[in-house]
Amino acid sequence: MRPPVPVPTLSRRAKLVLGAIAVLLVLFTVIGSLTNVYVDYLWFAETDYTEVFWTELQSRALLFAVAAVATGGLTGLAIYLAYRFRPTFRPMSLEQQNLERYRQSLEPRAGLVLTAVAVVLGLFAGFAAQGSWETWLTFRNSTDFGETDPQFGLDLSFFVFEYPFYRLVLGFGFAIVILALIGSLLTHYVFGGLRLQTPGQKLTSAARVQISVLVGFFVALKAVAYWLDRYGLVYSDRGDVFTGASYTDVNALLVPKTILVFVAAVCAIAFFANIFVRNFLLPAAALVLLLVSSLVIGVAYPAIVQQFVVKSSANEREAPYIERAIELTRQAYGLDQVEYVNYAQETTGDEVDPEVALAELRNDTETIPNARLLDPNVLTDTFTARQQIRNVYGFPDKLDIDRYTLDGETGDYVVAVRELNSAGLSENQSTWINRHTVYTHGNGFVAAPANEVVAGTEGGEPNFTTRDLPVRGEIVPDESRIYYGELIEDYSVVGAPEGAEPREFDLPEGGSDDRQINNTYDGEGGVSVGSFFRQLTFAIYYRERNFLLSSAVNEESKVLYVRDPRERVEKVAPFLEVDGDPYPAVVDGRVVWIVDGYTTSDSYPYAEQMELGEAAADALTGTGTTALPNDTFNYIRNSVKATVDAYDGTITMYAWDQEENPDPVLQTYMKAFPGVVQPQSEASEELVSHVRYPEDLFKVQRDILTRYHVDEPITFYEGSDRWQIPEDPTQDTQQNQPPYYILAQRPGDDEASFQLTSALNAFERDNLSAFVSASSAPDTYGELQVLQLPGNTPFRGPGQVQNSFTTNNQVRPDLTLFESDNSNAVFGNLLTLPIGDAGLLYVEPLYVEGAGDSGFPLLQRVLVNFGDRIGYANTLAEALDQVFGPGAGVVASDADAVPDDVTEDEDVPGEETPADPSPVPLPEDDEGGEAATPDTEQAVDDINAALNRLREAQQGGSFAEQGQALEDLDVAVRAYQAAQAAGSGGG
Repeated sequence: MRPPVPVPTLSRRAKLVLGAIAVLLVLFTVIGSLTNVYVDYLWFAETDYTEVFWTELQSRALLFAVAAVATGGLTGLAIYLAYRFRPTFRPMSLEQQNLERYRQSLEPRAGLVLTAVAVVLGLFAGFAAQGSWETWLTFRNSTDFGETDPQFGLDLSFFVFEYPFYRLVLGFGFAIVILALIGSLLTHYVFGGLRLQTPGQKLTSAARVQISVLVGFFVALKAVAYWLDRYGLVYSDRGDVFTGASYTDVNALLVPKTILVFVAAVCAIAFFANIFVRNFLLPAAALVLLLVSSLVIGVAYPAIVQQFVVKSSANEREAPYIERAIELTRQAYGLDQVEYVNYAQETTGDEVDPEVALAELRNDTETIPNARLLDPNVLTDTFTARQQIRNVYGFPDKLDIDRYTLDGETGDYVVAVRELNSAGLSENQSTWINRHTVYTHGNGFVAAPANEVVAGTEGGEPNFTTRDLPVRGEIVPDESRIYYGELIEDYSVVGAPEGAEPREFDLPEGGSDDRQINNTYDGEGGVSVGSFFRQLTFAIYYRERNFLLSSAVNEESKVLYVRDPRERVEKVAPFLEVDGDPYPAVVDGRVVWIVDGYTTSDSYPYAEQMELGEAAADALTGTGTTALPNDTFNYIRNSVKATVDAYDGTITMYAWDQEENPDPVLQTYMKAFPGVVQPQSEASEELVSHVRYPEDLFKVQRDILTRYHVDEPITFYEGSDRWQIPEDPTQDTQQNQPPYYILAQRPGDDEASFQLTSALNAFERDNLSAFVSASSAPDTYGELQVLQLPGNTPFRGPGQVQNSFTTNNQVRPDLTLFESDNSNAVFGNLLTLPIGDAGLLYVEPLYVEGAGDSGFPLLQRVLVNFGDRIGYANTLAEALDQVFGPGAGVVASDADAVPDDVTEDEDVPGEETPADPSPVPLPEDDEGGEAATPDTEQAVDDINAALNRLREAQQGGSFAEQGQALEDLDVAVRAYQAAQAAGSGGG
């Protein structure tokens, strides 16, 4: 027999060094973790949401403790029992000789090793379990849906709240039994209770009993798993085109699963009986029976039924189950109350009657005047060029659309706040003092009407009706400083003792680049760092010694952190998914960020599963909007609207649309976090007027609508009436076209409403099949309407319209001219606008952007498409004239306006007809006679002559002559204006 190999030992010095290193590592880890938790607590205390902090912390701690104790304790107990009942004497064999050295090294340290194994396994289990704290909270606070599933007759809350928790507990049960079994087998093997290669008896009595018990528990848990699997059939994907229990699941798998429950129970009893029978033949036979049964009746039989019974007539066999999937998927995604309207059904060919449309334009005076010409996705550089004021300020890559009612008129506006742009600070502005104590905030609200540009400017500049610093214009907030925003990446240290010199840069003084006005923050936001302990805490947290050394940090100082509106809402409402595009609004004199929150679940029965990030993605995702996490889900509600005050960071959440459409998921979380979400009635009337239907939810819903608008199960199965989200034709990427906010009059409505809209194509075709809109109006908020076009889809889709624009013989030369070394053509949003019951009008702005870093887009042309007709002009009214005939632009904006030069017999221009410049008449006096001076007469003659030359140049296609004619026209107009002014002054 070979002598045992001695175990190497460490010197006393090495032990001390390793011990010191271990203590330091533990100390740094503990200090870092405690600092993070404490800084988190301070933030929650500042925002008055400590209820969320403590509830989440307690739930995590509870799950951690239960899982750690159960896993570590039971596994340790199993290992201890295996060691406790190890055999005193072991047969002599080569196997046992080889194991002897391990026994000699383990036995003196048995308690330490056992404790270490239990602690490590417990920690791993605890960390894994604490991440499921929401599953525990929803189980504990479950709220009934009031709807039962069609298969088992159980309330849907069982599947959404209870079933996931049972699965969680079952999973940990399996893990504990498996770990205990592995630990026991290893212990028995090392200490001689299990002898794989030793002649004679392979197991001691203690080992046989313990292994039998553990395997019995495992099989018993398997019986429970088979029972739960029955309910899990509501998530089956066996049906190729739908989710939920299929024909095979219900008729060939449900009963076998029940049979397997009893087979597994018998098998478990057989293993427990082996404690007394002392023969593995009985439990082994039972285990073989379970395996064979699971393969034959749980796998083979359903596969045979699916292959030979269902597949040959799947459309008929699956019909009742498809009906379930359609109904519950619509409910899960909030699509069970959609209004479907058969739209423009009289149209049978590609020709759309413009005269009928003109009559509709005369009746619908709400849509065209509000047609958006400013694209918020394009104009960031324009806003920056005209309204940035200082380099420390900036605007997001994607601006926002909101509506305001001024002087009784509601219009949509492109809006933004002038934020502090942390990424835009220069090198000398990036010192710690400048970055964190001087440049602390942005300043100002900027707005421009979305349907107009400044008249008389070179190119179409936005008409900034709210602008500059200090802010002036139509929408002026009481407090314009922006301390919380999307572009602010850093923390700021604000506040100073009374009488101290203001440190924070506020705004330029008198427009001079050399002078500035500073201020000191006096808002409620921020965490106080006046004490040494707080300063030390933040020095450790940010690894920044200036918290201890800088004079900028004093007894009155506060730290502002977590400043992005999305992050703030996510932090106080960890149970919500937050929309990727918060938007600013002036509400009750304050600039606030409005943020949409979604409750989601991945356990709604029969509903189609989707990936959230993928479903909510479009061509703009990542460029000014935040991509949602790609979590699996099959239920979503926009049940929470949150506001974040841009000055003091106050977060307020409102339960939205709960009277008409109560959300059991939100109600469950409100039980867990009482008082965190306020009722909608607490929201001010002005806030309600700025609430928008959220984009990410709408994108998910339109995706579902492409398939689940179909009522007939066989048609659904065949996929013959599917729709498709069109690709964005204005972008190079093959991504979905984003939805657009418009202020328009729905068919059948009396007035315009603010709504979110999207066109939908026929599947694998470019023709238009439907137009979907979601109302944001307070009285009809959330109502979804789908205009279904004729089945032969005579209407062009966005891609076809864009192609007709770029290939038009009037547009193409200008694109060639605009795309040069000095400029670029930029197509704006391609809007789809329903015109009464006549059809859909496409409107698209065309911008020209100067090349280089200093270039920015300006509106140059407007393109319009209706049927097979195209309008292309400097203004929307002129483009409408080209499509519908002279005067259509006036009619579209004024129902009472009937131009004198439009007659019933006049031909309507076709696709290629440009708008002719009209002659300018002489001015008349108050009595109706001419009151023109010689100068004005000459100016009018010059204007008309320039217009004639411009017409001839357009017909001849000469860009040089067109340019010269435009210059002559500009000179003549200025002369005319001067003559008019002189005449007025002389009068």
